[in-house]
Amino acid sequence: MGVKETEKTRYSDAELAEFETLIDEKLDKARQQLKFYLDQINDVGQSADSKQKGLDDGTTTMETEKLHTLAARQRKLIQHLENAKMRIQNKVYGVCRETGKLISKDRLRAVPHATLSIAAKEGRR
Repeated sequence: MGVKETEKTRYSDAELAEFETLIDEKLDKARQQLKFYLDQINDVGQSADSKQKGLDDGTTTMETEKLHTLAARQRKLIQHLENAKMRIQNKVYGVCRETGKLISKDRLRAVPHATLSIAAKEGRR
């Protein structure tokens, strides 16, 4: 009869470093995408200023609103990823905030800023 292995309560420093690398890559991409959207907003604004007012106003407004929405989403993603990095530094990354158990590595690789396990997320529906 062997001693039952206790359930792991946190990821190892090596595992956390692996997740931090993944998050850093996602942060770089998210920041590049945000810069792209902000540049587009600026370009649309400049081209609207140079055009005569008329039929293009509605299209320009819709395009600008869409870009603002996309930029806001990117900002939110960046904030979530930065929060995930803080959880790594505090060594609580990957722990489900509802169950206290580890979130699967597969889920964290797909959604590195996840704070809920699949079971906890499904239980919220």
